[in-house]
Amino acid sequence: MKRLGIRPLRHQMADSLADKLNEQLKSDVDSPMTDEEAFSFAGFDAENAERGGYSGYSYWGSTIRAFCQNKIAVFFLIVMVAVLAFTFIQPYLPGQKDPLLIHNDQWGLPLNNIPPSEEFWFGTNAIGQDLWARIWAGTRTSLFIGFSVAMVEAVVGILVGVLWGYVRKLDFFFTELYNVLDNIPQTLLLILISYVLKPGVSTIIFALSLTGWLGMARFIRNQIIIIRDRDYNLASRCLGIPTWRIIAKNLLPYLVSVITMRMALAIPSAIGNEVFVTYIGIGLPVDTPSLGNLIQTGRSLMTMASLRYQLYFPVLVLVVITVSFYIIGNAFADAADPKNHVK
Repeated sequence: MKRLGIRPLRHQMADSLADKLNEQLKSDVDSPMTDEEAFSFAGFDAENAERGGYSGYSYWGSTIRAFCQNKIAVFFLIVMVAVLAFTFIQPYLPGQKDPLLIHNDQWGLPLNNIPPSEEFWFGTNAIGQDLWARIWAGTRTSLFIGFSVAMVEAVVGILVGVLWGYVRKLDFFFTELYNVLDNIPQTLLLILISYVLKPGVSTIIFALSLTGWLGMARFIRNQIIIIRDRDYNLASRCLGIPTWRIIAKNLLPYLVSVITMRMALAIPSAIGNEVFVTYIGIGLPVDTPSLGNLIQTGRSLMTMASLRYQLYFPVLVLVVITVSFYIIGNAFADAADPKNHVK
């Protein structure tokens, strides 16, 4: 461009703007404004001011839009909602069998180990119970355990984590409490509680919730320490705003994304722990259908190829639930992250 003697476009634009500015300055010098014109009040229109200052921004609306852009997460959300809905309406559908009922043939013998057929969609187990009905009954039990443990972890973990991270006087107490409880192996604790208390759903929930909140509390505490001394929190304390209001209005909304992710991961984790406890033989009673009981029963039949369907079906349901919660939780956490809402 230099060889052709043509100036770059940006230089031409700069010269044009400079010429316009010089003309404006020259006109201001030639006809200066009077004091009355310079210091006169500008007109104010309340309607225009409100319309110009309103952005239409909604945190939850923006979060939902960002989540819906993740097609994979939306697909697994639909799958998860369908599984949850069918799990709870399945007993009320026509033609469904009792999960505890033993089915016999015309001679009174149990229809045991019948492969999947038109009558028994998932086949029967070793004593003639319908595996289709037992899988959905076990899914209801495992989901109830998972949601219950996740709620306890969320409530206790968030409460302890916020107090641990924000109230400096409680830091020593909660640190020592965490060190004591965290050094107790969870597996050993589950075994001891299962032997001491009567096996059942409430015992599993109590055992899993006893120390399950520690991870959530420590995670929340670390996040609170990062943001507790930021300018808006210091200003709130200087203005005399109560501690509970600072926690509720300044701290917790900033942690919505991480709390959501932790809760979404706590549900499949609790289900996995229930499966593990039942797998080692100290979980729910055999007469209580659960994914753990079904997988334990199917595992003992792995050596017989014709009976492996008793393991495949409950494992498939467990995989769908675990993967769905993991993907949905991570996608929603990313969508709810305030950093992703900055324009």
